[in-house]
Amino acid sequence: MSSPAAVLAIDARDVEKSFRSGFARGRRTLALRGVSLAVPRGTIFGLLGPNGAGKTTLLSILATLLTPDRGTARVLGLDVVRDAAALRRRLNMASGRPSFLWSLRVAEIVAFYGRLYGLSGAALRRRVDGLIREYELEPYRRVPYNELSTGLKQRVALAKSLVNDPELLFLDEPTLGLDPDVSVRVRAHVAALRRERGMTIVLTTHYMREADELCDEVAFIKAGRILAHGTPDDLKRQIKLGSVIALRLDPPTVPWLADADGVLRVTPDDDGWLECTVDDVDKRLPVLLRQLIGDGVVVRNLQVREPELEEVFVELAR
Repeated sequence: MSSPAAVLAIDARDVEKSFRSGFARGRRTLALRGVSLAVPRGTIFGLLGPNGAGKTTLLSILATLLTPDRGTARVLGLDVVRDAAALRRRLNMASGRPSFLWSLRVAEIVAFYGRLYGLSGAALRRRVDGLIREYELEPYRRVPYNELSTGLKQRVALAKSLVNDPELLFLDEPTLGLDPDVSVRVRAHVAALRRERGMTIVLTTHYMREADELCDEVAFIKAGRILAHGTPDDLKRQIKLGSVIALRLDPPTVPWLADADGVLRVTPDDDGWLECTVDDVDKRLPVLLRQLIGDGVVVRNLQVREPELEEVFVELAR
């Protein structure tokens, strides 16, 4: 039987990190305050939180780019401090704010990083050609980096991040600033990496739809602390946001609706719908419909939806 550590790609415990700044570096800012995290192998794990929450700092520690002040972190079974050199060969990372030498051409960028991972000769050429095809960069392979659009720069960063065929890939806001159609393609590539290669992927994002679509599990971080952790559906239940019953009524307003049993809030929208958030949709919907019909209210349309991950984020970020 496998040990718990064997099935975890990341096992971080009580990780702390601070930075000093200001005059004589006298001001100390705590970026991480005892973060613990367990990420199973072969999953897509989302790390969500507002700007300055500690997401990039945590990723940098897990990717061996920073050392923690306190706590421990094991990645792919290796200690991020003691085993950093061995671990780096099995990892890679792409940022939503990629920055490469402006004068290098696309193929040169991918080849340069391939050499850092020990590739050379025919093996390097095959790897570069394959990644350029995979990310549809063939028309741009001889174009200098500074002449690329934001979307193309992002695709170059993703191609570079796969040059060593990593077991664990860190993606720091991979669709930041991309057009919607490009974002859809990037998300499809990320999903395919896990599906076809069994790769473990940890991504940070501000886009709740992206996390809901891609991630098996998510963790919310704020002010250096993990506030919640679980599957997207688990978190929606954990925050007790409830389900939403959207009603289009005639007459359009019902005074008693906000005070009905199990109704957490009633919010009108600009299109004439009343959104009723309830604690238990199966229990409350039949009762509400009977009461509305009994009062002579015509229910012209009705929709039921589960809360979105964005609503969980808003609640946790308060």
